[in-house]
Amino acid sequence: MSSIKHKTFQSVPLSVLDLAPINEGSNPKQSFQNSAELAQHVEKWGFNRFWLAEHHNMPGIASSATSVLIGHIAGATNRIRVGSGGIMLPNHATLVIAEQFGTLESLYPGRIDLGLGRAPGTDQATAYALRRTLNSSPEEFPMQVNELEDYFSEKPITHVRAVPGEGLQIPIWLLGSSGFSAQLAAQKGLPFSFASHFAPKNTIPALNLYRDHFKSSETLDKPYAMVGVNVIAADTNERAHWLATSHQQQFLSLRRGEPTQLKPPIDHIDEVWSAEERAAVEKSLNARSTIVGDPETVKKGLQDFIEETRADEVIINSQIFHQKDRLRSYEILAEMME
Repeated sequence: MSSIKHKTFQSVPLSVLDLAPINEGSNPKQSFQNSAELAQHVEKWGFNRFWLAEHHNMPGIASSATSVLIGHIAGATNRIRVGSGGIMLPNHATLVIAEQFGTLESLYPGRIDLGLGRAPGTDQATAYALRRTLNSSPEEFPMQVNELEDYFSEKPITHVRAVPGEGLQIPIWLLGSSGFSAQLAAQKGLPFSFASHFAPKNTIPALNLYRDHFKSSETLDKPYAMVGVNVIAADTNERAHWLATSHQQQFLSLRRGEPTQLKPPIDHIDEVWSAEERAAVEKSLNARSTIVGDPETVKKGLQDFIEETRADEVIINSQIFHQKDRLRSYEILAEMME
């Protein structure tokens, strides 16, 4: 694979990871309207894809019925690729996912991505409610990926067929926050997306595993890695850091085991967390995985991130409370791409 040392972020595609955040005092209906508006804007601004992530039992995240929401976003846009970042495959029967994404690809041909993860995307009790049994283990993930590929093939080896789904060319991505999916993606010759935006410590080791062990396939002849990063951009550093307190509060609530809706920015965040909690949040949202600031600060941070990770594509998560500020953050990135 060629090095991208000399590339700038203008030559690396930028994409969007949306968690369909539910703001404090709001509701999922408004969240879905905001996500559609964001997708329409980033499509116009030249972003490559718009992915939605499966989470459950999270008061601040509305993307639990991920396949349904992908259809909503694809229907509100015209060209941008729309997909899952990701579907947590152990939560589902593979046939159902094949049918759902076969339906999406049939409705929006050439625009659907299927990103797959192996974590439950929730707590153990909710995982049980989703699966009715915990006999479905994340360790069965490789077998489930094989099943999905077979359902999408033109000549499936099973009598059970995915209709729609059979014979459709739906890109499958493997997602990860550790080395497991990196190795599997390398072995199968699939594109890989790493969740650096919440697992920065594991980023370089996982990407090295993927690139060092990659085997070419009908899908790819060389590795293709998309890497996640949090970006909160504003016209001034002061406003960007103020906006970032919503994201910090969200991670704090998760650490406390009390997930909440996305809270509005606050002026004095040191009043709401202890020194230990602050250190824990900053470990997950460190400078490697979270870029906060004005256009020049973000430009430098993003360039450093691309040089360090050698990312082929960057997918950006922006947990920002006010919709106009969220749109402005992505607009600043679009202006940099120009």
